[in-house]
Amino acid sequence: MDKVTGARPALNPAVEKLKQELLIAGYSAKTIKMYAFYAQSFLDFANKPAGEITREDIVGYLVKMKQGRNVSNATLSLIHSSLKFLFNNYLHKKIVDDIKVAKKAKKLPVILSKDEVKSLIRAVRPGRNRLIVEFLYSSGCRVSEAVKLKTEHINLKEGTGRVAGGKGNKDRMIILSKEWIKDINKYLKKKRVQSQFVFSKKNGKPLSTDTVQRIIRAATQKAGIGKQVTPHSLRHAYATHLLEAGENIRKIQELLGHSSLSTTQIYTKVSTEELKKVVSPLDKL
Repeated sequence: MDKVTGARPALNPAVEKLKQELLIAGYSAKTIKMYAFYAQSFLDFANKPAGEITREDIVGYLVKMKQGRNVSNATLSLIHSSLKFLFNNYLHKKIVDDIKVAKKAKKLPVILSKDEVKSLIRAVRPGRNRLIVEFLYSSGCRVSEAVKLKTEHINLKEGTGRVAGGKGNKDRMIILSKEWIKDINKYLKKKRVQSQFVFSKKNGKPLSTDTVQRIIRAATQKAGIGKQVTPHSLRHAYATHLLEAGENIRKIQELLGHSSLSTTQIYTKVSTEELKKVVSPLDKL
């Protein structure tokens, strides 16, 4: 932002085109924002016409971000992906492909126990806020999917729903909790302002993901849960608790919308309840 006028600097034309390419390719608004930010940052660093940029310019920028800014491996990987998309899809120069960056560390997700989920739900005020927390846990949806959920996407009689345009712009089926269906039915009938969205503001507009994140943070604190809980934690809990209950992992993969089974298999590593059932060989001597 310009310190004198307060105006935001104009984006590089290449970045504007990049945003259009990403939009057409079905990337999320959050991803488009981050890719555009790092593409603009890189072009400012290179300070030369896009067509004259070399491999050395890219390596120099990545070194600057890693050593000078001390960014994490995950952020460095994101920057690399944004520049790869910029050069491959818009500038048509494959000079990023052979530049290797450290892979982001694969951390096991924080998993809430069933008792912690109960405490979290009870800590939320009954009504819309509690219903959205219950929905996140009972459906395994991402927060971005939950706030965009429309009434036409849920079939309360059949107990099913449809996520339209989820991650990767894919549709998928979800199951709805019987208890949740009873409560959402009452909530929707009592809404003063009718809305196409299941979870909406008083004016009928959809909730923001930030609002849901604040609801979760406040509930976590009120419930006294000593873990870093986010809306995505409820998705992790959903998958893990289904697995612990003996549900087929391929079904869980479909319900979560994972394109690869290997993504779903991380939950086999965090199913602590099943690990607790293992009897030490010493006790069988």
